[in-house]
Amino acid sequence: MLTHLDSQGRAHMVDVTDKSVTFREAVAEARVRMLPDTLKMIVDGAHPKGDVFAVARIAGIQAAKKTSDLIPLCHPLMLTGVKVELSAEGADSVHIVARCKLSGQTGVEMEALTAASVAALTIYDMCKAVDRGMTIESIRLLEKLGGKSGHFKADEQ
Repeated sequence: MLTHLDSQGRAHMVDVTDKSVTFREAVAEARVRMLPDTLKMIVDGAHPKGDVFAVARIAGIQAAKKTSDLIPLCHPLMLTGVKVELSAEGADSVHIVARCKLSGQTGVEMEALTAASVAALTIYDMCKAVDRGMTIESIRLLEKLGGKSGHFKADEQ
């Protein structure tokens, strides 16, 4: 059933008024591939624009909080926790993991996915002057807990 469409096929926000308030959590990831020299510059703290990971972390947190402004029909949520972790992976990529939590009537998957995506875009933005060939890859939901649909865990890639 397509819950974002009414009986006439018009888009509308799903009414969650009667849903129970439960703990919900979602974890999403993204990867940014780049030249090894670009990653080394980030890790060494040698980027002229400053601490790339710190800026991307803040951007991801802000993005999670603004998801309902960016994605049509998403509910504005009172997030109780947002964590964005960034780490160098191998010689040429940054791995981003975003975790969002709340007690509410609807899930936080879109918030976690938005946080990971915007953190990745921020890395691209900060580093594009030295590496325009960067790619953003593997944006996906890793895990979702809570709500009527229960627990979801993505297969290993």
